[in-house]
Parts: sequence; C-alpha cells; structure tokens
Amino acid sequence: MYAVIVTGGKQYKVTEGDEIKVEKLPVEVGSEITFDQVLLVSDDGNLTTGKPYVENAKVTGSVMAQDKAKKVIVYKYRPKKDSSKKQGHRQPYTKIKINKIEA
Repeated sequence: MYAVIVTGGKQYKVTEGDEIKVEKLPVEVGSEITFDQVLLVSDDGNLTTGKPYVENAKVTGSVMAQDKAKKVIVYKYRPKKDSSKKQGHRQPYTKIKINKIEA
C-alpha cells in the first residue's frame, strides 16, 4: 500500500515505514503529524485518485528530527573584473517516519 501526499509544495510517494525529509514544519520532535492532502492511494492494485484530494484519506507519521541539510556552496566569479562572491546555504528540513496510511 502506498500514497502520494502534498506538503511544502512538493509531492511525496510514501509507504508505511518510510522515512522522508520534507520542508521544515513547525512541530516538535517526537510528536504525531497527519497529512490530509492525499492525492492518490493504492491498496493491493486498487487505485484511488482524488479530485484534487482523496476524501477521508489520511497519512500519519511521527517527527524524528528537525535538522539542516548539507551545506551548498554558491560561488560566483567574474573574470577580468577581480570580483568573486562565495556564499553557503543549509536548508532546514523535518525528518518524518510514516506510521499509517488510511484510505
């Protein structure tokens, strides 16, 4: 059984037991979170799609961590101008373990 959920403007295909990294959510570590924006649910070959969301479908998970991703280096260099700029960025994320898919 799997489902496609929407969070943070992105779509994720999840199954029970998966660990996913999503855009940072304002929740505490160890708490439960419910995703009710479910686009699609597949249960043993029975495919249910929503218009735009599947009614009465929920995906429940627990928050494992609030962390930052690896650093991404942005380096801009302008030849013949004696100009360069180095900048780093670490994107925050929330790590979630999917516990249950209800259709």
